[in-house]
Amino acid sequence: MKTFLTELFTWWNGQTMGTRFFTWRKGIRVGEDEAGNVYWQDATGKRRWVIYNGYAEASAIPPGWHGWMHHRTDTPPTREDYRPRSWQKPHRPNPTGTAAAYRPKGSILADGTRPRSTGDYDAWTPG
Repeated sequence: MKTFLTELFTWWNGQTMGTRFFTWRKGIRVGEDEAGNVYWQDATGKRRWVIYNGYAEASAIPPGWHGWMHHRTDTPPTREDYRPRSWQKPHRPNPTGTAAAYRPKGSILADGTRPRSTGDYDAWTPG
C-alpha cells in the first residue's frame, strides 16, 4: 500500500504510476547501474529513461550511462566492455545544500572573514 501511495502522490521518489504503466507497455530493460538505477528504452530506441533507486537525482547517473541516456552512444555500458577513461572521476553525489557544498572565498557561509573593500568599486546610482 505504501508503494502505491508513493507512486500516486510523488514524482521525486522512484517512479510514478504513469511511468510504471508506460514502462510496462513499451519499456525494454537495458540495464542497471551500481546504485540500483534501472535504465529503459522503447522498441525504436528513440526514448530512453531511468527509474531511480530512491530520490530522483540526475547527478546520480554514472558517466557511462549518462552518455547512453543523452544519445552520445548507442551501446549501453552493460552491452559493451565499458572502461572509464583515465580522466573520468568516480560518481559523487551532488553536495548542494549540504556542509560539503562549494563556498567561494567571500561567501557569507565560507570559513574566515570577507576581504575588505579596496575602494576600486563604484556602486551604481540611478540618474
